[in-house]
Amino acid sequence: MVSPQRCAEVRTVVERVTAWALGRSDVVGVLLVGSWARGAARQDSDVDLVVLTTRAAGYADDDAWFRELALGELIRVRAWGPVTEWRQVTASGLEVEVGIGAPDWARADPVDAGTRRVVRDGARVLLDPAGMLARLLRACG
Repeated sequence: MVSPQRCAEVRTVVERVTAWALGRSDVVGVLLVGSWARGAARQDSDVDLVVLTTRAAGYADDDAWFRELALGELIRVRAWGPVTEWRQVTASGLEVEVGIGAPDWARADPVDAGTRRVVRDGARVLLDPAGMLARLLRACG
C-alpha cells in the first residue's frame, strides 16, 4: 500500500522533471520507468526516470541541471552503459533516479537488449515531441 502523501510526492517529482525538460531545447524525451510506470509501486519504491538529451556528455561536466531540478540530496552517480544514473533522495526519503542518456538509447531498429528490458519492465512516456519514445514502446510491444 502506498500512502496518499507518497503518491502526491511522486506526482510532484514527475511534474517537476517534465516541466524542467519542456524548457530545455536539448531534451528530446522523458520516460517514467519501473514500478511507478507499471502501477506496481510500494511505499519504498524509487522513482525511475530516463531523460534523453542531445548533449548527454555535457550533463556529467556541468551539474547545473541537477541544481535546477532541486529534487534532493545527491547520493550516487553511476554509469549504466549508455545511461548515467543520478540518484538523489528527498527530505522524506523518496529516492529519485534520473538517468541521462543520448537519443540513441531509444533506437527502435534494432532495440538494444538492455533498453528492451527497461521498457518491458514498465514505461510511460512523459515527453516525446518527435514520437521517438512511442516508436520504442511499440517496438518493444
